[in-house]
Amino acid sequence: MSETLPVLYDPEKLKRDQKQVERGFWRKLKRTAAHLPFLDELVAAYYCALDPKTPLQAKAVLMGAIAYFVMPVDMLPDFLAWFGFTDDAAVLYAAIKTVTGSIKPDHRERARAIIDKTLKG
Repeated sequence: MSETLPVLYDPEKLKRDQKQVERGFWRKLKRTAAHLPFLDELVAAYYCALDPKTPLQAKAVLMGAIAYFVMPVDMLPDFLAWFGFTDDAAVLYAAIKTVTGSIKPDHRERARAIIDKTLKG
């Protein structure tokens, strides 16, 4: 029998992460989209984190990962060719694997639509 462990979250950290994402997500995404091999997953995670139907614990995990992406300073500076986004990708991958059931097809469809319309287009 497989048992799923609950994901704990700090409500104050979730609020800080949400503010950071609100302030910088689209700006950083537009600036870096051409260099992100995980663009689709990032935008789908963003829409999942905003969805009122997404469980609070999943929102907290995703907002934390997206806030890490938005942070102006991280472990590997984003301007380092090919290496700059590996830490962002690792954090996002871990977050998505943790809450994989919460990211729904409609989140992925919205992500694809906005990427095609705004970021590639």
